[in-house]
Amino acid sequence: MKIKTLFVCLFFLGTISTATAQEKASVLLEKAMAQAKKENKKVFVMYHASWCSWCKLMEKNMNVPLIKPFFDRSYVTVFLTVQERGDNKNLENPGAMDYLKQSKAENSGIPFWQIYDTDGKILADAFDSKGQNLGCPASQEEVAEFTHKLKKTSDLSELERRNIATIFIKKK
Repeated sequence: MKIKTLFVCLFFLGTISTATAQEKASVLLEKAMAQAKKENKKVFVMYHASWCSWCKLMEKNMNVPLIKPFFDRSYVTVFLTVQERGDNKNLENPGAMDYLKQSKAENSGIPFWQIYDTDGKILADAFDSKGQNLGCPASQEEVAEFTHKLKKTSDLSELERRNIATIFIKKK
């Protein structure tokens, strides 16, 4: 009876640790690249963390029904979890921080985003013309730079650009 109980406990512990293990960043990117190639899209990678309010706002803005169709039509979006703290370290995607470091963005703050072609070439990223992270763009200037990068990597229309600006520009 004790052995059966021990086995059941070990089984559940194994299930819990497996359920909380995150998929490797390289696997997520590989899947996204394959899907983007199949669907003739680009890959939009966003580095984020559970504690980051700007990350949550970026994701929320991208999912507003007015502009979500543009992002869905143009990009396969991948969220890579980095820079978690304490008990949430297990939420990180193994290897994601390495990709962020390769981009020289590990100290630039999050959210940090990149747009790739299907061959893995970076077409645009969250660095503005001054080398600062746009993160979740909120000012008129930040949103203008963001939409310029979107236009460069997609078929963004003028109406979609205005709609993105309406959603992203922080109202005072």
